[in-house]
Amino acid sequence: MKAVSASEGQPLLARLAHLIVRRRKVVIAAWIALTLFGAFSAGQVSKRWFESFSIPGYSSYETNQKTLKTFGTGEQAPLVAVFHSDGDITKQTGIQKAVAAAAAVNPGSRDSSYFSTGENRAYVSKDGHTMFAEIYPPKTPTFSSSVHLDEVRAKLKQNAPEGVQAYLTGRDPLYDASTGGDSGGPSILAEALVGFAGCLVILFFVFGTLPAVLMPIVVAIASILNTFTLVWILTYITNVSIIVQFLIALVGLGVAIDYALLMIFRFRDELREGEDVETALVETMTHAGRSVIVSGSTVAVGLLSMLVLPLPFIRSIGIGGMLIPTVSVITAITLLPALLATLGTRINSVRLLPKRFVDRGHPEDGPWGRWARFVMRHPGAVATVGFAVVGVLVFYGVQLNPSEAQAKDFPGKGDAINGRQVLADAHVSAGVYKPFVVLVENNGDPQAVAVKVGRVPGIEGVAAPPDWRKGPDSLVEAFPDADGAAKATRGTIKRTRATLKGTDGSLGGVAGEDRDFVAAVYSNFPYVLGFVVLLTFILLARAFRSIVLPIKAVVLNLISLLAAYGIIVFIFQDGHGSKAIWGVNATHSIIPWIPLMIFAFLYGLSMDYEVFMLSRMREIYDETGDTVTAISLGLARTGKLVTSAALVLMFAFFVLSSSPGVDIKQFGIGLAAGIIFDATVIRALLVPAMMRLFGDWNWWLPPWAAKALFLKSEPTPPPAAESA
Repeated sequence: MKAVSASEGQPLLARLAHLIVRRRKVVIAAWIALTLFGAFSAGQVSKRWFESFSIPGYSSYETNQKTLKTFGTGEQAPLVAVFHSDGDITKQTGIQKAVAAAAAVNPGSRDSSYFSTGENRAYVSKDGHTMFAEIYPPKTPTFSSSVHLDEVRAKLKQNAPEGVQAYLTGRDPLYDASTGGDSGGPSILAEALVGFAGCLVILFFVFGTLPAVLMPIVVAIASILNTFTLVWILTYITNVSIIVQFLIALVGLGVAIDYALLMIFRFRDELREGEDVETALVETMTHAGRSVIVSGSTVAVGLLSMLVLPLPFIRSIGIGGMLIPTVSVITAITLLPALLATLGTRINSVRLLPKRFVDRGHPEDGPWGRWARFVMRHPGAVATVGFAVVGVLVFYGVQLNPSEAQAKDFPGKGDAINGRQVLADAHVSAGVYKPFVVLVENNGDPQAVAVKVGRVPGIEGVAAPPDWRKGPDSLVEAFPDADGAAKATRGTIKRTRATLKGTDGSLGGVAGEDRDFVAAVYSNFPYVLGFVVLLTFILLARAFRSIVLPIKAVVLNLISLLAAYGIIVFIFQDGHGSKAIWGVNATHSIIPWIPLMIFAFLYGLSMDYEVFMLSRMREIYDETGDTVTAISLGLARTGKLVTSAALVLMFAFFVLSSSPGVDIKQFGIGLAAGIIFDATVIRALLVPAMMRLFGDWNWWLPPWAAKALFLKSEPTPPPAAESA
């Protein structure tokens, strides 16, 4: 047994471990006080979230802002009132009264119809039995705003002429039908309870004892609540997007549990080797604690990369999100060691499962040890299988089409769905859900602009309502011949913008702004990747004293990300199983914010797993000098840790897929499948197989690289021969 003293020669983390052991009660008391204040902060910060989704400098967004300022509307998708009768719908009196009554529910609404545009046939189906009207709600939409759909629908139906069927549909009513209404989806509370219960069950099988099971949960709660405190303070310095609250819950849960598992696994390993509690804790902090810091840095880099995007609310996500791994790391290297020091060997008490189910002695003698030895004997075959699976998913991943869901793809039932079907049966273009709205300034002629826009290929109808005029400004409404989210409409948007050049008109509307968002995010995405790859490479090169391992880690992480995209493309975009399992037809696109959030979350978590494995392998290599031993023992000793952490998070996120909203289904499945794919195919197959094939090149660090990385250790020369 090693004698441990808090000598000056010990690493900083070892000295911190000794200090925490001596002051563990003070540390725990401080964290209890901070966490209670964090609960208070979580309530306070809920009043200070920034709910604007601005895209400054992009044409349709700027046009919509001008329209909003002048007309009080323009930022919200219109509600579409649908009328149908067996006779000529244009002969029915009272329809405009129904439209006006529905619009009056939200004072300041702007509407257009056959009757308000001088009997413009653009609002009437070719057979004359169906008519629609557009009702644009006022103000800017937020998470907490409402356009009172039920009241609008009630007024519309109450005032519809006798013998005329009236429906209220449109983007927001369809989304409402897909997420609530009669969908029968479970409540948020039910999902949270199911997810929490599932995580506990998995942790029971991982550890088998009550203290070890509860410890990650305690650390996660402390991390999440204390992050809210820092974000609350941050809201007084800069705007912080409301999306950060979801990131705190999701990323905070993920990294806090990961770090707790890593520390607890190592602590129990040291106890099993016969170390006393303080020595075990010092060893845990020296090795696992260092891995936690390196891992937290990579997660922070992934979130900080959001600063590269020219969108204020996404930049605020980067700044606020960076606090999440920071707090989780501090919790893992202060609160958790204090709890471990307090519990000591009692962490293995209150057994919930028989020991033989969860503890088979040394990991290298168990299933992961046998798998590690198999990979060492057959690295080529294992790598081939891994790359074959990855290749299929990457093939689908590169076909990702980031775009809002089309109206026809929203699931659900009820009045909005029925209205959608009536329009489809009447062969009315789905472009009516997101019309183009052209702002004509400087006393320009709206009728002349309408004529020019009407000639654009892809425009099915156009109107210039007489009452859509205020001072020198007026509006023109145009209906594309396809849904605003369809690929075909992208060309129509470009052609319309080109047509409007040199006129007093500029293109606005929700469809144009949606394309602006996609352009703002994905045209700058290569810079985000470059930023992340460069900083991650530097961090890992310093941590592992190698330039081969960080290159491999970054490449595999990007492959893992593409594979995760491939999973949601295969299931939802192409529709393989989405209808049978979730009742969702092939969407032909993935909602634009989902790949971005999967990147921010999954890149950091998958790098967590990489750091956990490589840190242990590097430690063993430094002790033995043998590459095969380092890879084999490293995989054996971290395999259960990585897969356990992935299973906990996979279950938590898989529960999200039971939510009725298509966007949440895509997000939940993307995260759940991406995490478990990374932990199995990438970490269990490709990482050890590739390292075995690289041999001693894994540890290569040329002198120039060591100097550039400011490493004090001697650089590693290139190997003369392959490791045995």
